[in-house]
Amino acid sequence: MTVNKKLRKRLYQFAEYMIAGGAYFWTGYAVFFVLDKGLHWNLFAVTMVSNLFGWTVNFVLQRYWVFKNPKMRGHMGEATGRYMVITIIDFGLNYLILYGLKKVGITPYIGQFISSGFFTGWNYLWYRFWVFPERYQPKHKKVKKAHR
Repeated sequence: MTVNKKLRKRLYQFAEYMIAGGAYFWTGYAVFFVLDKGLHWNLFAVTMVSNLFGWTVNFVLQRYWVFKNPKMRGHMGEATGRYMVITIIDFGLNYLILYGLKKVGITPYIGQFISSGFFTGWNYLWYRFWVFPERYQPKHKKVKKAHR
């Protein structure tokens, strides 16, 4: 593959990543608004539930569209586990960002935009190189020992 084709492929992938991330963001943002303004839930619960909705949309789009890879077959459990790890870390970081910004007078609605700027680059790198890599390490097969 030439350098131009590789670059074009990465640019398309990043554009798809941004569209999928937008779907995640706006889905989560809408749920955040309804739970916060409509139901008056606390910040932790609102953040958790809205992220669950967004994460679900995001995983499906990232796995089957952005980082689609026929070699992922047989690695779905591994990819899902990795996605869950990075998602838990993201949740903690996002909550801390929103909480910290709220303490200095920035509403969580503006805070969501600020934190999404950080997560745009952060998650692209994690997804591309760790969660949905182009090549997974082969699974080690258990070798049966010969009986003596």
